[in-house]
Amino acid sequence: MSHSHLSNSLTLAGLLCAAPMAAMVAVPAVAAVADVASPAANLPAPARVFSAATTPELAAVMLAARRYAAFWNSGDPAYAQQALAPGFIDRTLPEGREQGTAGPLQASRNFRAAVPDLAAEVTDMVAAGDRVVVRLHFTGHFTGQFGQVKGQGQAIDFQAFDLYRVADGRIADNWHLEDNLALLRQMGVIRP
Repeated sequence: MSHSHLSNSLTLAGLLCAAPMAAMVAVPAVAAVADVASPAANLPAPARVFSAATTPELAAVMLAARRYAAFWNSGDPAYAQQALAPGFIDRTLPEGREQGTAGPLQASRNFRAAVPDLAAEVTDMVAAGDRVVVRLHFTGHFTGQFGQVKGQGQAIDFQAFDLYRVADGRIADNWHLEDNLALLRQMGVIRP
């Protein structure tokens, strides 16, 4: 691991684990994206942004995260293509999902077949160095098909947490956790 990579990792770890919240700068979502307003005009704005600094490099890291959130919010593959690096790696790849950019495209198609009105909002964003953490809030209605289960209009409401490493303005690595237990219970796939 390079010294700069280790330094960036320690900076992010310090922000998330050890640093008091007062040491972080809470940036209103509108101000946080003002530098990238033109290319980001149609992207979801985070409800809250926390960052140790505001630099053009950090703005590019946050822009990549917002583009990826726009993909999950809309299902539009163009956003995924803009957000993800050509060599994108899903570091927590679910069983059965393709590696690389094809994986999220496949997941979105399958999920939208079950929840056609899926919406995703960025509730929180924390950025430092080449890393950004987002808390995503997904909502919609299960009116489609998931495996052998047909939706009956059940409300869908769950969260996901993602950690991205951004290189050259695009997400190169993604580590993610979704509340799949809540989702599957809401869909009636798993009974409480």
